[in-house]
Amino acid sequence: MGSEDVLRSASTLASYNVLLQVMFRILTFFLNAFTLRFVSKELIGVVNVRLMLLYSTLVFLSREAFRRACLSGGGEDSNWRQNINLLWLTFPLGCVWGVLLVGVWAFVLQAPDPQAVPHYLPAVCLFCWAAMQELLAEPLWVLAQTHMLVQLKVIAESLAMVAKCIVTVVTVVCAPLWGLYIFAAAQCVYSGFLVLCYVVYFTRFLGSAEAEKKGFPLQSITETLPGRTQGESMINLKLARLTWSFFKQSFLKQILTEGERYVMTFLNVLNFGDQGVYDIINNLGSMVARFLFLPIEESFYVFFAKVLERGQTVHQQKQGEVAMAADVLECLLKLVLVIGLIITVFGQAYSHLALDIYGGDLLSSGTGPSLLRCYSAYVLLLAVNGITECFTFAAMSKEEVDRYNFVMLGLSVCFLLLSYWLTGLLGGVGFILANCCNMSLRIAHSLVFMHRYFKASPYTPLVGLWPRPALLGSLAVSYALTTVSESVLCCDGGWLLRLVHIAVGGVCLLGVMATAFVTETRLVEFIKSQLLPRYSKKHT
Repeated sequence: MGSEDVLRSASTLASYNVLLQVMFRILTFFLNAFTLRFVSKELIGVVNVRLMLLYSTLVFLSREAFRRACLSGGGEDSNWRQNINLLWLTFPLGCVWGVLLVGVWAFVLQAPDPQAVPHYLPAVCLFCWAAMQELLAEPLWVLAQTHMLVQLKVIAESLAMVAKCIVTVVTVVCAPLWGLYIFAAAQCVYSGFLVLCYVVYFTRFLGSAEAEKKGFPLQSITETLPGRTQGESMINLKLARLTWSFFKQSFLKQILTEGERYVMTFLNVLNFGDQGVYDIINNLGSMVARFLFLPIEESFYVFFAKVLERGQTVHQQKQGEVAMAADVLECLLKLVLVIGLIITVFGQAYSHLALDIYGGDLLSSGTGPSLLRCYSAYVLLLAVNGITECFTFAAMSKEEVDRYNFVMLGLSVCFLLLSYWLTGLLGGVGFILANCCNMSLRIAHSLVFMHRYFKASPYTPLVGLWPRPALLGSLAVSYALTTVSESVLCCDGGWLLRLVHIAVGGVCLLGVMATAFVTETRLVEFIKSQLLPRYSKKHT
């Protein structure tokens, strides 16, 4: 597959992933709004913070390193028998992590009040089981991602999410006294559906005429199981060493990614009710980051990993592919920067209104609006960091990845200390400020790497971080107008004034987008040609 084909496939994958994440966030958005009417905020806190932390920790530590290594080295010329054997190590590793984590969650951490939050211990075991189920699909997931089967992930995760929502809604309405059993059962259904969809798809796809046309390396579903290799080692030792490097890094990255939940879980800086409110606002604030930025990061990591030779300098790469990578990187940086600035500016004047509509006084009173305003600024850093690390991790050599592990270790320690200190001073806002500090340091490290990488070349992709003055001016005017509008019109004067406040924001947003369309012509062309599905289909 040529670099142009890889770019088109990565762009299509990004578009489908964005669509998928939009649907996920919308479903989760309404699901949370619905369940808030039936369960306590303490129950929400236990599920969304403690139990989902168990799930994400087990899954991430078991598979993330294998994913990154095999996506980097799982090209068309690789030995897929060795790769599949390596990927199946995620399951026994998950079993080890499962035993350790269940022991900690069940017997070390303070259990919630059984009267307010019943069935805690069985729920811990069920969430662990759901995570183990999801690991069974890992070899199939990597196969699909490597060979750009872009629709499979969308279909599988969509069906799984719909099934999870149905189970949650039905059980919350019909059996609200089941407590944590409701959410544990829904999570098991989600992971089970996910595995089932991948198995059914590959059972039908492998050996078909379509698979032969694409030159797929496997012929039947049984070849996705671990097995012996003829005349070679069971696993690719080079990929195994790279996996170990990523594994050390993934442990630290998980602490940085879920750091505030670890602090809340292990240091008890907030009670379960406050954890529930913080997590709801955190999910609202991160919606755009999750359904837009993360899919773009994942998809274009695949692009950069395939186009660039890991650990090679600019002059050692194929110059045509370096030029393409630099051009794509510049446009991606400009794209996420513009979106992040818009969210930061408009989030200041519309956080209180959004929370009042979504959760009433439960969310809009107290520190809720301040949390969401801070998070809207944090989204800008999340957006930029996602793209800078996407490129950096794809271009780093194994030795550079190992050295970066020590940087991540230092960041992890600083983050945990800063989170604990700032939370004691500022409550939930302290978590967001600590995340901002760490994200800024990670961005700085990636920018230094990228500057050195392109220093001896004519390419300057970092100019993507400099928006046009006219765009900055339109954002400044919008901030001033919406701030005045909020102080005059929102949010105690009734729905008519609220609608006027929303209309003011809509007009300002249209002005910003029109300015971006006129001044950022190169970015607009990139979005049209690479990110919108209808344009991708034209080129394909």
